[in-house]
Amino acid sequence: MFDSLLFDLMFVIFLGITSQWLAWRFRMPAIVLMSIAGLLVGPILGFINPQESFGDLFGPIISLAVAIILFEGSLNLDLREIKGFNKPLLRIITLGAFIAWIAGSLAAHYLAGLSWAVAFVIGGLFIVTGPTVILPLLRQAKLKPKPAAILKWEGIVVDPFGALLAVFAFEFIQFINDEVTLRALLIFFAASAFAGLLGWGAGRALGWMFENGNVPEFLKSPMVFAVVLFTFVLSDEIMHETGLLAVTAMGITMANMHIASIQDMRHFKENISVLLISSIFVMLTASLHPQTLLRIFDWQIITFVLAMLFIVRPLSIWLSTIGTDLTNKEKTLIGWIAPRGIVALTVSGYFATVMLEKGYEDADILVALTFALAFSTVVAHGFTISWLARKLNLASSESPGVLIVGANRFTTQLAKSIHDLKHQVLIMDNSFEHLSEARKLGLNSQVGEILSEQTEYNVDLTPYPLMIAATEVDSYNALVCSNFVPELGRKALFQTALHQGDTNDFHQSLGGRILFNQQETIYQLNERIVSGQIIRKTPITEQYTYTNYLRDREEDTLLLYIMKENGDIVFFTANKELQATSGDTVVSLTSPTKEIMKVQERLEADRAKQSPPKE
Repeated sequence: MFDSLLFDLMFVIFLGITSQWLAWRFRMPAIVLMSIAGLLVGPILGFINPQESFGDLFGPIISLAVAIILFEGSLNLDLREIKGFNKPLLRIITLGAFIAWIAGSLAAHYLAGLSWAVAFVIGGLFIVTGPTVILPLLRQAKLKPKPAAILKWEGIVVDPFGALLAVFAFEFIQFINDEVTLRALLIFFAASAFAGLLGWGAGRALGWMFENGNVPEFLKSPMVFAVVLFTFVLSDEIMHETGLLAVTAMGITMANMHIASIQDMRHFKENISVLLISSIFVMLTASLHPQTLLRIFDWQIITFVLAMLFIVRPLSIWLSTIGTDLTNKEKTLIGWIAPRGIVALTVSGYFATVMLEKGYEDADILVALTFALAFSTVVAHGFTISWLARKLNLASSESPGVLIVGANRFTTQLAKSIHDLKHQVLIMDNSFEHLSEARKLGLNSQVGEILSEQTEYNVDLTPYPLMIAATEVDSYNALVCSNFVPELGRKALFQTALHQGDTNDFHQSLGGRILFNQQETIYQLNERIVSGQIIRKTPITEQYTYTNYLRDREEDTLLLYIMKENGDIVFFTANKELQATSGDTVVSLTSPTKEIMKVQERLEADRAKQSPPKE
């Protein structure tokens, strides 16, 4: 009944996206859940086998998907991002990759028992990490900018070169064995150079057309897709595995042309990449044979994997970064994180087939060896990256920092209350003068335009998963929130109530969630501060419950947010009630009258205790 290609395709996509959602919901590594889901429905339970279902289409689908993913990743490689640490990055993707190739090949020969020919081919392939595994880990771990950028750039740039290095090793071995001529070897280098030039030319041409208005907005993303696929296929037809280099060159070229509409394309392609990554991981793991799973428990394979994890990778990073400004902590983290993913799995299958045909009988172990390394690194690094980053102080603050756009009397006091509760907070405003009070209070402030492209490179926004737009312009507040929906999600974006027009005309999809209630505009909030109201923090305990607090509060009290016992900040929003429990702290804006009376009562009680008793 369900034995059809259409059902298998739907089931793979459903499993992939469900794995992504479960990973987000329970804060687990997504790639681990995707791999496990594929193994369960594939070789373990035998529900589906995508490779058999898709037949001859399986390989091309995987290849095209990898091309799109790699292009999307390279579209984020703006050279301005690595300003200040380009030296260690260059060392890692050149000298580090070479050391990893040699050391990995030695490990494959002496530990996994592979012949020198097969060992050097697979050693070249295993230098790759790739955006399919690195980007989900970086989204999960939220590292500080420097190690995150180095891992991202290494994963994307080295990905095509790892595949090319394996091809080069194979061609060179055939040349030594007189199986191919010097002319064939030179053709390989020429084809690689052509792939780079083709990608650069395609990127420049497409960028020029976009910038000069030769492509309408509705056609930009489809045209990018078409050109990416054309570039990849053309290059790959000329020389196998050069297509990855071509699309990477194309993406980096367009990223550094600073095209005005590149951000919209980047968001769209990122969504497509999430869908493709989710589906491909399930497809690959579900297509493995049970015999492959059993072979990964061979002691030689286990020894090889351990050597790659604890010797080869750390050695390549530490040696290649000698004399750079990377700290020992950064070297330790980068030297540990190197998960292998889709490119390693797909290309190893290709080489296993080709080398078996050439008479290298030990090549039959390549698929099992690659899967063992890929699954081990995905699990090990997926579950440890956040923990290790926190231990090394290379993770952004765990507390949910708040970015406030718009400096005024109310937002300054709101920021101070968040700062007093030991959470990170940043106020941004175009006016240096508006931020004067924030500077006097010692708050973190930044002069600049939040929507400017320069902000992305000059200000680290990673520690601030919550954003409040509280300027005096409603449309600008909505624009800021809408702009950050792809990065933060609608639930993390807030704006103050509208002070112009009918609030019923405001649609939630046009901006952020309305803070506090529909009546408290930024003008009224500022008037509260001017009139002398203060921000008060009230701890909720088992004795003094949230119900008691609501009963005792003054009528004009405005509930701002709740700091939960676990450190999370939850803002009060229009048309939504919150509940505080024991251990939480309720923060409100209220008249100081009641507070002063309580202080006076305590002072009088203290005087009474200190006064000598009357005779």
